[in-house]
Amino acid sequence: MLKKSMMLLLAMVLLAGLAVACSGGETGPAPAGETVVETVVVKETVIVEKEVEVEAAAPGENIPEGAVVIDFWHAFGGGRKLLIDRMVEDFNYTHPDTYVRVEFKGSYRDTLNASILAAQQGNAPHLVQIFEIGSQLALDTGIFMPIEDLVVGPEFQADDYIEGVSNYYNIGGKFYSMPWNSSNPILYYNKDMFRAAGLDPEAPPETFEEMLSACDAIVSSGTAKNCISWPLHSWFFEQWMANMGAELANNGNGRDARATESYLTGDAAKTILNWWKEMSDKGYYAYSGKLEDWDGADAIFVSGQAAMEITSTSDVVARQNDAAANGFELGTGYLPYPESSERQGVVIGGASIWLTADHPEEELQAAKDFAIWFTNTENAIRWHKATGYFPIRKSAVDVLEIENWFELNPAYQAAFDQLLDTKPTKATQGALIGAFPEVRTIVEQAVEKVLADQATVDEALEAAKAEADKAIEDYNKSVE
Repeated sequence: MLKKSMMLLLAMVLLAGLAVACSGGETGPAPAGETVVETVVVKETVIVEKEVEVEAAAPGENIPEGAVVIDFWHAFGGGRKLLIDRMVEDFNYTHPDTYVRVEFKGSYRDTLNASILAAQQGNAPHLVQIFEIGSQLALDTGIFMPIEDLVVGPEFQADDYIEGVSNYYNIGGKFYSMPWNSSNPILYYNKDMFRAAGLDPEAPPETFEEMLSACDAIVSSGTAKNCISWPLHSWFFEQWMANMGAELANNGNGRDARATESYLTGDAAKTILNWWKEMSDKGYYAYSGKLEDWDGADAIFVSGQAAMEITSTSDVVARQNDAAANGFELGTGYLPYPESSERQGVVIGGASIWLTADHPEEELQAAKDFAIWFTNTENAIRWHKATGYFPIRKSAVDVLEIENWFELNPAYQAAFDQLLDTKPTKATQGALIGAFPEVRTIVEQAVEKVLADQATVDEALEAAKAEADKAIEDYNKSVE
């Protein structure tokens, strides 16, 4: 049953969603012919509901007679949506006793919100893609069940997941969801611009200090107007915290017990934001001026306004295509870190697939079977090659190495090596915070104020910590 406090939890997610989530897109259509609840965000932490009639969709499904019907909601648009549609078609063709209906629901936040609302109405989808920072919230909603509880014998094979993936999604000794699209940030750079600026095209900057030096050469030589771009997104702040071995929250990053306090005023946070500010003040760092604008950062790099970009490993395929279309040689490297610390590694980003409870046993089993098939070795390879997301299974990596995939596609190598070189700690395991979506927005707004000279680093981080701690406190009270 859905917990009574879920309306407050949903309000928190929606308020945090005032910033565009990283998988952006319009919310997908509601199920045909149903009355749904439209949620309207207002300035205070309340939500207003009104009933909206949804027009029936045009018929087009060809569901085999007697097939168990499963609904799968996800947050991918564009080419990834087309790939998912094709994979689902393949499953339906080879599994005539089950029919999976797949639907794009908008951003990560949109998808989570939609699933909670659907559960309130008693028509939750069977499977939902939920972004990694929504894990604690998903646990607290009470609408999902641990997918590991349904598996039988060797069909799950948790020990086949690569360490970084297993490290994140193993919560209290159990996999509550099925790992799927996993990524982390890497450095992309234009080797031709490096040559023009007198830099070694095979030696991208590895530290904050090396980045400042490389940027000076690039900008002062006139090679590019700016040096580097990345979205103004808390994900990068979180990754730099982990790379320095700093936890984002107390109680073992929320892994030993529920997080009650953020660590936004620690030395690591100040180091990151001071460097970010210096990069901006010197004209080296450029972004679109919008929070979480992934496309804007891509455009700055691809158009040649900057020689480097830090973004997700899931963009390897897109950046390779961009480089080919614009006639430059692409390089990749690790996420930079400050010389004052030792590189610890990165946190898995992306999302996993969660199974909603309160469905007939036959449907739960069919949903589990699809999730296992959808993320098996063969499909993990297919997904990796087509998108750049990690091959999440060791068995998939084995196949790729036999094919010499990484040698033939070096852009993928840095992305995967960075994950393999990550040291397993509470910092790199990633934080579990119930109010994480709201905390993420608070961090982004703090960075924005510093870059705009509206606050000093210390002032912005003190205020952000106070806001984040209050959000965490309010959230925790709502689930007590």
